[in-house]
Amino acid sequence: MTSGRTIRIGLLGCGTVGTSFVQLIDQQRSAIAARTGLDIIVAAVSVRDLSRTRDGVDPSLLTTDSAAIVADPTIDVIVETMGGVDGTKQLLETALAAGKPVITANKELLAHHGPELFAAASAAGVDLSFEASVAAGIPFIRPLRESLVGENITRVMGILNGTTNYILSQMTEHGAGYADALEEAQRLGFAEADPTADVEGFDAGAKAAIIATLAFGQSVTAGDVHIEGISTITAEDISNADRMGHVIKLLGVVDRDDTGAIGVRVHPAMVSADHPLASVRDSFNAVFVEGDGVDQLMFYGRGAGGHPTAAMMVGDTIDAALNVVAGVHRDLGALQPAAIKPMSEVVSAFYVSLDARDEPGALATIAAAFGNRGVSIRSMEQEGLGDQARLVFITHEAVEADLRATLTDLNGIDVVKNVGQVLRVVCD
Repeated sequence: MTSGRTIRIGLLGCGTVGTSFVQLIDQQRSAIAARTGLDIIVAAVSVRDLSRTRDGVDPSLLTTDSAAIVADPTIDVIVETMGGVDGTKQLLETALAAGKPVITANKELLAHHGPELFAAASAAGVDLSFEASVAAGIPFIRPLRESLVGENITRVMGILNGTTNYILSQMTEHGAGYADALEEAQRLGFAEADPTADVEGFDAGAKAAIIATLAFGQSVTAGDVHIEGISTITAEDISNADRMGHVIKLLGVVDRDDTGAIGVRVHPAMVSADHPLASVRDSFNAVFVEGDGVDQLMFYGRGAGGHPTAAMMVGDTIDAALNVVAGVHRDLGALQPAAIKPMSEVVSAFYVSLDARDEPGALATIAAAFGNRGVSIRSMEQEGLGDQARLVFITHEAVEADLRATLTDLNGIDVVKNVGQVLRVVCD
């Protein structure tokens, strides 16, 4: 390594995360140089609006021409915080082809085109790093792709979206309804004006695809992920979960069965109150990893925010700069095609609520509908509602297809007035 070597960064995008990145590089420049021997500087920044003031960012570095930054031969590393998919993909492919490492937190891009970009980086012999793409300020990607590369990972479960976790925390701890909790999240800046990507699970789904690709070394994209959101969760569901010793969380789950088939899904789930994920509150994120050798690991921290996200991107940038000087790189190797397990074959315990006529024999008829499909009932609660009863069941583990068939049967039984909420249950 050449002491004092200057590494020039080209930054694409300078919103909240980009501005924090510039600030952190400036603040830590001396410390980075002392530890690495490298003088890392932000040499050019592309933005959409040159007139906007950005705290701590030298206006002379700004341009609206992202392609010019990528093409500049004096730029050593490209850091992308601009977002978007198609146009951004072209820019990053150009940078990689030119031999420039790329740092990104763009989960949507990686979830849709990650395998192509990983292959392009490998072919060019440069780094494509994305620590901040899944859990923002939680250092999770590097342990997954490096420290655990020799581990037989069986399952990864995560609270991957801070907005939904904040909403569900408000509903659980303060009795708020879904609409009120969402409005509060928007007021505090945890939720966007259009919260669809968060509350309907698409944000977490993109992250689940990235996790599955890394955990199992197979090519998993956003289209492979089964996605359900939290907009149908009610205060009654929250109350029932609490009474039964559970909390409701939006989980991203990736797992692999004995045949090698991969399940990738995002959905609300009832989590046992004694599970570590149950205690993750407000806008925090956590990722729970299970493997043959390590048993259980949990990574916890801020899953969003300018400085937490930028801190992980700075770490990636330093690592890429060191590799540039050393003439080496890291890649994911050859990703194998993924065999995706259909949701109909996924095994889980389930929570089912329904309304039925309160008359002799009704419960036996309903229980028989579960048993006829091989779905065993673990617990049941009943609440009288005049001439009706509200029944809440938790089943033992069952195949999804059998549970769905049970629901169809229940809807055809005279004594059943309505099948309500159905949630998967995580017990361990």
